[in-house]
Amino acid sequence: MATTKISLESKKMKPVVDQLNDLLANYHIHYQKLRGCHWNVQGGHFFTLHAKFEELYNNALTAIDEFAERVLTLGKSPYSNFSDYLKVAEIKEINTIGMKDIDMVKAILQDLEMLIAMQRDLLEVTSEAGDEGTNDLINAQMQFNEKQHWMLLSFTK
Repeated sequence: MATTKISLESKKMKPVVDQLNDLLANYHIHYQKLRGCHWNVQGGHFFTLHAKFEELYNNALTAIDEFAERVLTLGKSPYSNFSDYLKVAEIKEINTIGMKDIDMVKAILQDLEMLIAMQRDLLEVTSEAGDEGTNDLINAQMQFNEKQHWMLLSFTK
């Protein structure tokens, strides 16, 4: 890796890059789930959830790009095949056709819980590696996810 040129030790960066790629894979599945929810939501909460799912998938798309670019910055290649995403991701696909709106929200809540846990794990690895750049990126995205989790959880009550 060319990380020594940006004052990072290559040996310490392998776990960072590996976990970033894993997070990238999970975000792709999460993103597609959000798109499915956005397209297929029905019922009395349509307008609220249609807009919320769009906000969330737009954020996920931005995060995906930032994670991939960070992997490249650290001198490696990001995963870029859906077959890789499906193999690596802990988040699983769902069929949103005909799904109740509240079940969609609950599915997204589960994703957010998984993403937050992955981000917390990655923050430990970035701290050990002295990688403040990745740390800042992940921390900001984790804070967004925590807030969205709180909002969606409040919606389900």
